[in-house]
Amino acid sequence: MAEVVNVIVAFAVIVFLVRWATSSKDAASAHPSPASVLGFRPKNVTIEMVETIHSMFPDIPSDNIRYDLLRTGSVQVTTNKLLERGFLPAPPPAYYTLYPRAAEPPANAQRPAQPQQAVGSAGKSKPESLIARYKLEDRLSNASGVSLNPEDAGGKSVWEDSKEKREVNLRQRKEQMILAARQRLLAQEKAASGAGPSS
Repeated sequence: MAEVVNVIVAFAVIVFLVRWATSSKDAASAHPSPASVLGFRPKNVTIEMVETIHSMFPDIPSDNIRYDLLRTGSVQVTTNKLLERGFLPAPPPAYYTLYPRAAEPPANAQRPAQPQQAVGSAGKSKPESLIARYKLEDRLSNASGVSLNPEDAGGKSVWEDSKEKREVNLRQRKEQMILAARQRLLAQEKAASGAGPSS
Protein backbone atom coordinates (compact mmCIF):
# COMPACT_ATOMS: atom_id res chain seq x y z
CA MET A 1 0.00 0.00 0.00
CA ALA A 2 2.87 2.35 0.74
CA GLU A 3 4.20 1.81 -2.76
CA VAL A 4 0.88 2.90 -4.29
CA VAL A 5 0.94 6.10 -2.24
CA ASN A 6 4.52 6.80 -3.36
CA VAL A 7 3.52 6.30 -7.02
CA ILE A 8 0.53 8.65 -6.66
CA VAL A 9 2.65 11.32 -4.95
CA ALA A 10 5.39 10.98 -7.61
CA PHE A 11 2.79 11.23 -10.38
CA ALA A 12 1.27 14.38 -8.77
CA VAL A 13 4.71 15.96 -8.46
CA ILE A 14 5.50 15.21 -12.12
CA VAL A 15 2.16 16.70 -13.27
CA PHE A 16 2.77 19.79 -11.12
CA LEU A 17 6.30 20.24 -12.57
CA VAL A 18 5.08 19.83 -16.16
CA ARG A 19 2.32 22.39 -15.65
CA TRP A 20 4.69 24.81 -13.96
CA ALA A 21 7.29 24.48 -16.77
CA THR A 22 4.74 25.01 -19.56
CA SER A 23 3.05 27.93 -17.81
CA SER A 24 6.39 29.71 -17.26
CA LYS A 25 7.19 29.32 -20.99
CA ASP A 26 3.81 30.82 -21.90
CA ALA A 27 4.37 33.71 -19.50
CA ALA A 28 7.84 34.28 -20.91
CA SER A 29 6.55 34.24 -24.50
CA ALA A 30 3.70 36.63 -23.60
CA HIS A 31 6.09 39.17 -22.06
CA PRO A 32 9.48 38.84 -23.75
CA SER A 33 12.26 41.02 -22.49
CA PRO A 34 13.07 44.05 -24.66
CA ALA A 35 16.72 42.99 -24.84
CA SER A 36 15.84 39.57 -26.28
CA VAL A 37 13.44 41.06 -28.85
CA LEU A 38 15.61 43.96 -30.02
CA GLY A 39 18.95 42.19 -29.77
CA PHE A 40 20.45 44.89 -27.54
CA ARG A 41 19.75 46.32 -24.12
CA PRO A 42 17.60 49.43 -24.71
CA LYS A 43 18.47 52.69 -23.00
CA ASN A 44 15.93 54.85 -21.20
CA VAL A 45 14.17 57.15 -23.66
CA THR A 46 11.76 59.91 -22.68
CA ILE A 47 9.09 61.54 -24.82
CA GLU A 48 10.95 64.84 -24.52
CA MET A 49 14.02 63.29 -26.15
CA VAL A 50 11.98 62.07 -29.12
CA GLU A 51 10.15 65.41 -29.43
CA THR A 52 13.41 67.36 -29.29
CA ILE A 53 14.82 65.53 -32.29
CA HIS A 54 11.47 65.45 -34.09
CA SER A 55 11.18 69.23 -33.78
CA MET A 56 14.59 69.63 -35.43
CA PHE A 57 13.90 66.99 -38.12
CA PRO A 58 10.11 66.85 -38.66
CA ASP A 59 10.41 64.65 -41.76
CA ILE A 60 12.00 61.78 -39.78
CA PRO A 61 9.36 59.38 -38.35
CA SER A 62 9.11 59.27 -34.57
CA ASP A 63 9.57 55.49 -34.52
CA ASN A 64 12.92 55.77 -36.30
CA ILE A 65 14.02 58.40 -33.79
CA ARG A 66 12.91 56.34 -30.78
CA TYR A 67 14.60 53.19 -32.11
CA ASP A 68 17.90 55.00 -32.55
CA LEU A 69 17.57 56.61 -29.12
CA LEU A 70 16.98 53.16 -27.61
CA ARG A 71 20.35 52.15 -29.06
CA THR A 72 22.33 55.29 -28.25
CA GLY A 73 20.51 56.81 -25.27
CA SER A 74 21.76 60.24 -26.35
CA VAL A 75 19.98 63.04 -28.22
CA GLN A 76 23.34 64.42 -29.32
CA VAL A 77 24.57 61.14 -30.84
CA THR A 78 21.30 60.60 -32.69
CA THR A 79 21.31 64.21 -33.94
CA ASN A 80 24.90 63.80 -35.19
CA LYS A 81 23.87 60.62 -37.04
CA LEU A 82 21.05 62.51 -38.71
CA LEU A 83 23.33 65.37 -39.71
CA GLU A 84 25.95 63.01 -41.14
CA ARG A 85 23.65 60.53 -42.90
CA GLY A 86 20.48 62.55 -43.48
CA PHE A 87 18.27 59.66 -42.32
CA LEU A 88 17.76 57.09 -39.58
CA PRO A 89 17.11 53.43 -40.41
CA ALA A 90 13.61 52.11 -39.83
CA PRO A 91 13.13 49.87 -36.82
CA PRO A 92 12.73 46.12 -37.39
CA PRO A 93 9.26 44.55 -37.15
CA ALA A 94 10.08 43.14 -33.69
CA TYR A 95 10.31 46.73 -32.41
CA TYR A 96 6.58 47.22 -32.99
CA THR A 97 5.73 44.26 -30.73
CA LEU A 98 7.21 46.17 -27.80
CA TYR A 99 6.46 49.76 -28.86
CA PRO A 100 3.22 50.29 -30.78
CA ARG A 101 3.41 52.69 -33.70
CA ALA A 102 3.75 56.29 -32.61
CA ALA A 103 0.78 58.53 -33.23
CA GLU A 104 1.20 61.14 -35.93
CA PRO A 105 2.12 64.63 -34.78
CA PRO A 106 -0.85 66.90 -34.06
CA ALA A 107 -0.05 69.10 -37.07
CA ASN A 108 -0.32 66.11 -39.44
CA ALA A 109 -3.43 64.84 -37.68
CA GLN A 110 -5.24 68.14 -38.26
CA ARG A 111 -4.45 68.39 -41.97
CA PRO A 112 -7.06 65.87 -43.14
CA ALA A 113 -9.69 67.52 -40.94
CA GLN A 114 -9.20 70.97 -42.50
CA PRO A 115 -10.76 70.19 -45.90
CA GLN A 116 -13.82 68.72 -44.17
CA GLN A 117 -14.14 71.81 -42.00
CA ALA A 118 -13.69 74.03 -45.04
CA VAL A 119 -16.44 72.14 -46.88
CA GLY A 120 -18.75 72.37 -43.89
CA SER A 121 -18.08 76.03 -43.26
CA ALA A 122 -17.95 77.11 -46.93
CA GLY A 123 -21.61 78.07 -46.89
CA LYS A 124 -21.29 79.86 -43.55
CA SER A 125 -18.38 82.24 -44.07
CA LYS A 126 -16.25 83.51 -46.92
CA PRO A 127 -12.56 82.54 -46.75
CA GLU A 128 -10.31 85.31 -45.52
CA SER A 129 -8.41 87.13 -48.28
CA LEU A 130 -4.76 88.15 -48.08
CA ILE A 131 -5.85 91.78 -47.98
CA ALA A 132 -7.88 91.10 -44.83
CA ARG A 133 -5.24 88.82 -43.31
CA TYR A 134 -2.51 91.45 -43.63
CA LYS A 135 -4.94 94.32 -42.85
CA LEU A 136 -4.27 96.18 -46.09
CA GLU A 137 -7.76 97.56 -46.69
CA ASP A 138 -6.65 101.15 -46.03
CA ARG A 139 -3.60 100.79 -48.31
CA LEU A 140 -5.78 99.21 -51.01
CA SER A 141 -7.74 102.42 -51.44
CA ASN A 142 -4.51 104.48 -51.48
CA ALA A 143 -2.82 102.15 -53.96
CA SER A 144 -5.76 102.02 -56.36
CA GLY A 145 -4.54 105.03 -58.31
CA VAL A 146 -0.88 104.01 -58.19
CA SER A 147 0.38 101.48 -60.69
CA LEU A 148 2.72 98.93 -59.18
CA ASN A 149 4.94 96.86 -61.43
CA PRO A 150 4.70 93.25 -60.19
CA GLU A 151 8.39 92.65 -60.88
CA ASP A 152 9.36 95.63 -58.70
CA ALA A 153 6.70 94.99 -56.06
CA GLY A 154 9.01 93.01 -53.79
CA GLY A 155 11.66 95.69 -53.92
CA LYS A 156 15.34 95.11 -53.54
CA SER A 157 16.38 93.03 -50.60
CA VAL A 158 18.68 94.91 -48.22
CA TRP A 159 20.25 93.10 -45.29
CA GLU A 160 19.40 95.09 -42.19
CA ASP A 161 21.49 95.24 -39.00
CA SER A 162 18.88 93.97 -36.54
CA LYS A 163 16.31 91.21 -36.60
CA GLU A 164 13.47 93.66 -35.99
CA LYS A 165 14.43 95.79 -39.01
CA ARG A 166 14.65 92.68 -41.19
CA GLU A 167 11.17 91.60 -40.06
CA VAL A 168 9.72 95.04 -40.82
CA ASN A 169 11.43 95.05 -44.24
CA LEU A 170 10.09 91.59 -45.06
CA ARG A 171 6.57 92.52 -43.95
CA GLN A 172 6.64 95.66 -46.15
CA ARG A 173 7.82 93.66 -49.15
CA LYS A 174 5.04 91.12 -48.61
CA GLU A 175 2.46 93.90 -48.44
CA GLN A 176 3.78 95.45 -51.67
CA MET A 177 3.65 92.10 -53.44
CA ILE A 178 0.07 91.46 -52.26
CA LEU A 179 -1.06 94.90 -53.43
CA ALA A 180 0.68 94.43 -56.80
CA ALA A 181 -0.96 91.04 -57.25
CA ARG A 182 -4.33 92.55 -56.39
CA GLN A 183 -3.87 95.30 -58.98
CA ARG A 184 -2.81 92.78 -61.60
CA LEU A 185 -5.90 90.66 -60.85
CA LEU A 186 -8.17 93.69 -61.13
CA ALA A 187 -6.51 94.67 -64.44
CA GLN A 188 -7.01 91.14 -65.79
CA GLU A 189 -10.66 91.13 -64.72
CA LYS A 190 -11.17 94.56 -66.30
CA ALA A 191 -9.55 93.39 -69.54
CA ALA A 192 -11.66 90.23 -69.54
CA SER A 193 -14.88 92.14 -68.90
CA GLY A 194 -13.93 94.71 -71.56
CA ALA A 195 -13.18 91.99 -74.11
CA GLY A 196 -16.37 90.05 -73.31
CA PRO A 197 -19.05 92.53 -74.56
CA SER A 198 -17.05 93.58 -77.65
CA SER A 199 -16.90 90.00 -79.00
